[in-house]
Amino acid sequence: MQRIGFVAFPGYQVMSLAAISAFEMANMQAGEQVYDVRLLSETGGSVLTSMGFRVETEPFQTDGFDTLIVGGGAQIEPSTPGLLALVSRSLGQCRRIAATCTGAFVLAEAGLLDGRRATTHWFYARDLQTRFPKVKVEEDRIFIVDGPIWTSAGMTASIDLALAMVEKDLGLEAARTVAKKLVVHHRRAGGQSQFSALLELDPKSDRIQSALAYARRNLTTPLTVADLAEAAHLSPRQFSRAFHAETGQSPAKAVENLRLEAARLMMEQSRHPIDAVAQQTGFADPDRMRRAFLRAFGQPPQVIRRNARAEAAA
Repeated sequence: MQRIGFVAFPGYQVMSLAAISAFEMANMQAGEQVYDVRLLSETGGSVLTSMGFRVETEPFQTDGFDTLIVGGGAQIEPSTPGLLALVSRSLGQCRRIAATCTGAFVLAEAGLLDGRRATTHWFYARDLQTRFPKVKVEEDRIFIVDGPIWTSAGMTASIDLALAMVEKDLGLEAARTVAKKLVVHHRRAGGQSQFSALLELDPKSDRIQSALAYARRNLTTPLTVADLAEAAHLSPRQFSRAFHAETGQSPAKAVENLRLEAARLMMEQSRHPIDAVAQQTGFADPDRMRRAFLRAFGQPPQVIRRNARAEAAA
C-alpha cells in the first residue's frame, strides 16, 4: 500500500483536492486499498480552505509516505518555516514530491526546483520564473516530471497529474479505467498545452464556428479569407468584420494558431520529420514554422520535441 500525503494550509485551493478522487477510484478499481491518502498540515487539526469550510488534518510528517503533494493556495504567500522544512526533508524520504498549481512556489522556495523543469498555472508562470530564476519554467505544460519532482498546471490539471501517477504505479489500463470512472478523457499528456486555440477564440455564432471547424479540417490548404468566408456563408468583408468582433483576432492569426497547435502536437507525439510536419499543418516551409514556434512558444520545434521525449522517458 502506498501512502500519499496532501499538504493543506490556510487558504488551500479546494480544486487541488480533486486529485484525491483519482486515488480513490484506483482503490475501488483494485478492490483493495492501494493508496492511503492523508491530509497533512503544520499543526494538524482543522484547516480553513479557500471556500471557507474546514478539513481535518494530521500533523506534518514524511516518514512512511511514498508521495507528498503540495497544492496551490488562493493567494501566493511566503511559506512557513515548518512547511519549507517538511518539503526539504521529503526529498530524501519520499519517492516523489509533487506540486499542483501554485504549490510549485513552495517547492521552488524550498530549493527543490533549482535546475529542474517545472510548470504551474499559466497565470502565475512568469511570476514563478521571475522569483526563482534557477527554475526552468515551462508555462505551457499540463504537467512535468523531472526526476522525483512532479509539477502540474492549475485546476483540473491536478487530475491529469494524479492519473499519471496511477498509470506509473498500476499501469495504463488501470489509469484508463480510473479516468472513465471520473468521467474524464484519459489523462492529457504532460507535454500537452494548457491552451486550446479554439477555446481561446471562443466564437459565438454558428457561422464563425463553422469556418473555424473548416479551417481545422483543411490546414494543408492555403485557407484564404475568401475560403473561410465561403464556409461561413458570408462575403469576405462581412466575414472579416464578424470574425474579429467575435474572436478579437484576424482570420490569418487564428489560422496560424490552429496550425501551431496541430504542429506542436505532431512534434510531441509523432516521429515525422520537421519538413513533413510543416507540410501537413499548412506551414509548407519549415523555416516559417520555426519562426512561428519561436514567436508563440519561445522555443524551436526541435527543442519542444526533445523535451517531450525526455519527459516520456522519465
